[in-house]
Amino acid sequence: MTPKGIEIGHLSREEKLRVMEALWEDLSRDAEQVESPDWHREVLDEADRRLEAGQESVVDWPEAKKELRKRFE
Repeated sequence: MTPKGIEIGHLSREEKLRVMEALWEDLSRDAEQVESPDWHREVLDEADRRLEAGQESVVDWPEAKKELRKRFE
């Protein structure tokens, strides 16, 4: 059982993703209070290197969310 009696096991995949997105939006409002681990900086630096080398492309967040939702439908 989760807080306030919410059983996430009974939610559909789409409902779970919407809840997760709402939680992320709420948590990200206080992003400056969250300390990122060292490995996160390393992953971001590697992504920057791959982008500069032409091995990665940039996708805006609304498009990325659409693509992620398609994968999990």
